[in-house]
Amino acid sequence: QVQLVESGGGLVQAGGSLRLSCAASGRTFSNDAMGWFRQAPGKEREFVATISRSGTSTLYGDSVKGRFTISRDNAKNTVYLQMNSLNPEDTAVYYCNTVIFTRAIGSWGQGTQVTVSS
Repeated sequence: QVQLVESGGGLVQAGGSLRLSCAASGRTFSNDAMGWFRQAPGKEREFVATISRSGTSTLYGDSVKGRFTISRDNAKNTVYLQMNSLNPEDTAVYYCNTVIFTRAIGSWGQGTQVTVSS
């Protein structure tokens, strides 16, 4: 079972940027497609982005397309989420997970809080 630790969240003004990281351990990282998800207060967890095992293929949710970029470094067992042009609707706890297509299949970590002020 893979263990996941998210980091990089914080408070940012609208229009700003943040870069999230997710460090994985416990199994061969390059064997897994990875994804980012988010959960805003009072809402269900939402798909944000996925990246293939090699990093050559990515997929984004409609609400973040063109603003967010997912990437990975298999040598560092880490997946990243670069978030640009942030707006208050992006405020949520962000989680990473192993995925099949856009469905999370592993255990959830603690997440990292992103708060965007207007």
